[in-house]
Amino acid sequence: MRLGKFALAAATAISSFVFSASAFASEVNLYSYRQEKLIRPILEEFEKETGIKVNVVFAKKGMLERLKAEGMNSPADAILTVDISRLAEHKEAGVLQPVKAEQAEANIPSQYRDPEGYWYGLTVRSRVVFYAKDRVKPSDLSTYEDLADPKWKGRICVRSSSNVYNQSMLASLVAHLGAEKAEAWAAGIKENLARKPQGGDRDQIKAAAAGECDIAIGNTYYYGKMLTSKDEAQREAADKVAIFWPNQNDRGAHVNISGVAVTKASKNKENAIKLINFLSDDTAQEFYASSNFEYPVKAGVQIDKVVAAWGEHKFDAIGLDKVADQQAEAVKIFDRVGWR
Repeated sequence: MRLGKFALAAATAISSFVFSASAFASEVNLYSYRQEKLIRPILEEFEKETGIKVNVVFAKKGMLERLKAEGMNSPADAILTVDISRLAEHKEAGVLQPVKAEQAEANIPSQYRDPEGYWYGLTVRSRVVFYAKDRVKPSDLSTYEDLADPKWKGRICVRSSSNVYNQSMLASLVAHLGAEKAEAWAAGIKENLARKPQGGDRDQIKAAAAGECDIAIGNTYYYGKMLTSKDEAQREAADKVAIFWPNQNDRGAHVNISGVAVTKASKNKENAIKLINFLSDDTAQEFYASSNFEYPVKAGVQIDKVVAAWGEHKFDAIGLDKVADQQAEAVKIFDRVGWR
């Protein structure tokens, strides 16, 4: 079986798993989709506080394939990844196990964790509307549903339907509206596109700033990164758009999470649970909020000043397990309407 770059990275890291724990009483082995520069500092804090060494494989692709190939011989005790779709995919593949992390359960609202304990959300990001300030008035905007109205024809930029962020957004609409109405929405958005879906979320914001479209759909943390970027062009593009929170008069803006889970093959289960508890508590939550323009899942944790400037708003409170249940239907809908 060919497992690509993740397999190579993991194979290298497995040997380091064996030799790196000598200075510590115990260890926990982590496969992470999240970038090293983002989480390494907080993992070091966990090590200092607990005396548990965290050995990490950092990779973006192939995590699930690796875990399936390794089976119960996997060295991984836990995974860190982004988007409910990926967490649910790992659960459905049978590579995770349910755990009871009592501190995390107290810290994390129920909609951001699996009812059976298979995964726990750590940060929240919202998928919202960015509008060109010189061409769109906030009063012109209202809901996600309204974006399918013909008045927006040729005015919307959004990335490919193969992107998990879009799939989860549509899955939430299926959960709220039903498959038929969600499909009509997806078809309407396709008709209103200003260009063929391409690029990432930042590219959509750049396109709106450049006049290629009037509205972009994207995740909030990308906007924060652009506003504070060392790249002047990114800052200038971000300054030309503003954020709009849809559906504030009903269910609230769609959200997703980054999350953590314990592998079925875990040999250090208790240490993995300690890591989950730590990542859900004040120190880690404050770090996430200040480093990646995300929202902490724990109530009362201070958010970054850039994020705070986006104002008060309401998030959709639907359980993300219910969104995950509609992921497959969302993919089918995208295929049927031809949103590529």
